Amino acid sequence: MKSGKKISILRVSTVVLILLILLGTATLLSVAVGSAGYSITEIIKALLSNETSPIKTIVVNLRMPRVIVAVLVGASLAAAGALLQSVMKNPLADPGTIGVSAGAGTAATTILLILPQMTSAVPLFAFGGACLACVLIYTMAWKDGVDPTRIILSGVAINSVLGAYNSLLKMLNADSLEGVLAFMNGSLSGRSWFHVKQLGFFASIGLILAFLCIKSANALQLGDEMAKSLGVKVSGSRVFLSAVSAFLAASTVSVAGMIGFVGLVVPHISRLIVGSDYRAMLPVSMLLGSVVLLVADTLGRIIVPGMEIPVGIIMAVCGGPFFLYMLRKKGKVIGN
Repeated sequence: MKSGKKISILRVSTVVLILLILLGTATLLSVAVGSAGYSITEIIKALLSNETSPIKTIVVNLRMPRVIVAVLVGASLAAAGALLQSVMKNPLADPGTIGVSAGAGTAATTILLILPQMTSAVPLFAFGGACLACVLIYTMAWKDGVDPTRIILSGVAINSVLGAYNSLLKMLNADSLEGVLAFMNGSLSGRSWFHVKQLGFFASIGLILAFLCIKSANALQLGDEMAKSLGVKVSGSRVFLSAVSAFLAASTVSVAGMIGFVGLVVPHISRLIVGSDYRAMLPVSMLLGSVVLLVADTLGRIIVPGMEIPVGIIMAVCGGPFFLYMLRKKGKVIGN
């Protein structure tokens, strides 16, 4: 479905309703499961009670913040991936593949390993790293304008260099890798209300900006000439959409670490369901991203009894094969 075609309001409304039901169900399951399993009835009674109980403490202080962070991270990564795919006119683009997440991750890893006393400033440095990566990518790709192919190739080069730097950094700080390994694998373990407030502030700004990008995103995926004829400043729009994506990616990296495949796979599924018009595809991607990441995090907590698998690993194990399946079976979706 091209962006120029009308959106089926009934179809989109039905999809949104189904996703909201799935999100609610996933939330209940995520709150209920864990090392100390409680029934939904026990949890509701504890929450409604005025007395403080172990169940209420665990649910309110440990599980609910984790659920909210998962929802925000999933929505932000899906929105970032959807915007970048419009910018690059390439369905393989997401914050991870073009180097934006790598920039944020490298800055955060540097702080965690070299300047641990500045851990509270990780979000700021992660955003700075993502912006610096964006600037480097666009500087390398600029030649009489911004070409999407050159952006992707520049991103691959930046990814490679930053990957080598991260490997060297970990080798030189082998005794301090415990916290960094969890960060590099992407984990929601131990997230608190502090993280909810932190991510909630940045994600809200980023997601609002993402909605403001809908018109430009729709125009860019029609091609540069068509976008110009619609009055869109192509290069400026690409830079702005990339900046919004970098902001969203940096926000998630600073709180949850490196989580891949959400921004890559979720927009494809959304296109399959509601088409490529960003007025429908973007909000559906955000909801679906929240559901996918929340389910992945819950699976990571229950697959191996007594052990928690980081959500980043779950997404890599599930997302990679699924994306390959879509490449083989749904080739028409790959590339609008």
